[in-house]
Amino acid sequence: MNILLILHERLDPNSGSAGSTLSLGKYYELFGHKVYYFSSENLPTKFNLLTKRVLFPVYVARHLYRFLKEKSIDVVDASPCDTWLWSMLWRGLSSNRPPLMVTRSHGLLHFEHVEYRADVKLGNVEVSWKYPFYHGTVHLWEERYTLRNTDMLYMLNSQEAEYAIESLQVEPSKVHVFPNGLPDNFIGLPFEPTPFAEDATIRIAQVGTFTQRKGVQYCVPAINRVLARHKNVHMSFVGSELNGHGVEGAVYSEMDESIRDQVHVIPYYKHESLPTILEGHYIKLFPTLSEGFGKALIEAMACGLAPITTPAPGPKDLVHDGHDALVIPMRDSQAIEDALERLISDRTHLDRLRHNAYKTAQNYTWESIAKRRLQAYEKALRSA
Repeated sequence: MNILLILHERLDPNSGSAGSTLSLGKYYELFGHKVYYFSSENLPTKFNLLTKRVLFPVYVARHLYRFLKEKSIDVVDASPCDTWLWSMLWRGLSSNRPPLMVTRSHGLLHFEHVEYRADVKLGNVEVSWKYPFYHGTVHLWEERYTLRNTDMLYMLNSQEAEYAIESLQVEPSKVHVFPNGLPDNFIGLPFEPTPFAEDATIRIAQVGTFTQRKGVQYCVPAINRVLARHKNVHMSFVGSELNGHGVEGAVYSEMDESIRDQVHVIPYYKHESLPTILEGHYIKLFPTLSEGFGKALIEAMACGLAPITTPAPGPKDLVHDGHDALVIPMRDSQAIEDALERLISDRTHLDRLRHNAYKTAQNYTWESIAKRRLQAYEKALRSA
């Protein structure tokens, strides 16, 4: 098959959606298929990030119109919002046999919007005056239109799949649930023993951007209180920057002055170095509010960390409370604090969760997931 993968971001292997897209492309090629890419890097460099995002569907439509005249493409696989204009205007004009149009979600914007508005209503975040003009209106319409007009929809979790069918009126037969995977270097890592000595250093990691969607406003008060009580407990914020903008100073400013020497901030990291960064860490804090899958969660589990997370879409499909994670309510600083205290004080329970989380993570390989996605392509093409 000839496959075109489209993403409205830079194809940076160290970022979430782009890293997943490149991993899929890598394994598609290993299975003998030809893969092409189109991303925001193909747009003029004079545009800023927001301009590129708004104009990306226009450039996608233009690229597809030209590209499909030159090459025979079997599958166009794009992230949501990228192909709505193509679907509306030009899809039937490019060739006698239009390619199979696949939309792969990296996390529904509609779910993120719901949680964002909930935080605004609670007074925990101030809504930007810009938000209603694009992200809270037009961008949601783009996603809804794309999902309704695609041939196949790949979702990352069952909750978002149900939402797409019930609330966005997507045809159920189009919807397939496929998780993301782990790179080869995250599979079969050495398992570091749990320290049972009472005074042993316990390190907690929160991997991901330091943003509202990740629930940082709820974890900060809990971290301040826990670290103040336990001088042998340290906290690492890994990959906290957003869109290339460092927030190291902002993270430290949220920490009480008395515990800042127990806090370590790594604003940016290369993806393949994460197992090394997480050496000596035993707890993964992931109080997310909206998540398509939770790559940072499953990667930390593969590194032997016991997760504390929420029942957000993504994590809810990945872990089971009391078996390979502690699942706590969203927006609950006290629950975060209680869960941290439980794992710090009960090392036997921490050790059990760590072992089970590690075993769970071994089931998520990009090779097997890419193979399942390809099989769905082939079945749909045969039907067509």
